Amino acid sequence: RRGVRQGGRVSEPRIARLLVLGGARSGKSTFAEQHFAHAPAVDYLATSQVRDDDPEWVERVRVHRRRRPSHWTTIETLELAGELSRETTTPLLIDCMTVWLTRQMDLAGIWDERPGCDEALKAAVEEAVGAFARATRPVVAVSNEVGQGLVPAEAGSRRFRDEMGVLNMRLAEVVDEVWFCTAGIPARLK
Repeated sequence: RRGVRQGGRVSEPRIARLLVLGGARSGKSTFAEQHFAHAPAVDYLATSQVRDDDPEWVERVRVHRRRRPSHWTTIETLELAGELSRETTTPLLIDCMTVWLTRQMDLAGIWDERPGCDEALKAAVEEAVGAFARATRPVVAVSNEVGQGLVPAEAGSRRFRDEMGVLNMRLAEVVDEVWFCTAGIPARLK
């Protein structure tokens, strides 16, 4: 991005932070990857955990890995804040916030209603959103929009849908741009 003229001088260019939303198989990951297609290096933060007992998920992860350029560095972690605050100009692509949230809910003990689970999840979300707001490197984060369908019959599914909606809204507040993908077509919302 180009700098902005302020009071007779040109300011430093802004670091872009993007949130890419969409449903399953909407083209959101492909769009996010294309954003950094010409970058000489990219850190790809994968939030997924590969489990051998789920062949369909293993295949999804394999397809994502195969699509990435060989000069991208894959980082498999849930430690978003550390990567977002790292002092580097290397762009960061996070795929995806939906899986990150699912794993945070697991760690907090939401499904078992472990004592302190709500506070633990809130703290994880606060830390992630704060890190996005302070990021000094280019960032594109992918996240699912899960609240446009039917109201789930099961309480746990409703809780996940609600938490995902809240996380997406919080991220949308602190990023520079928000995009929504439908049928492989991205549309800018913010």
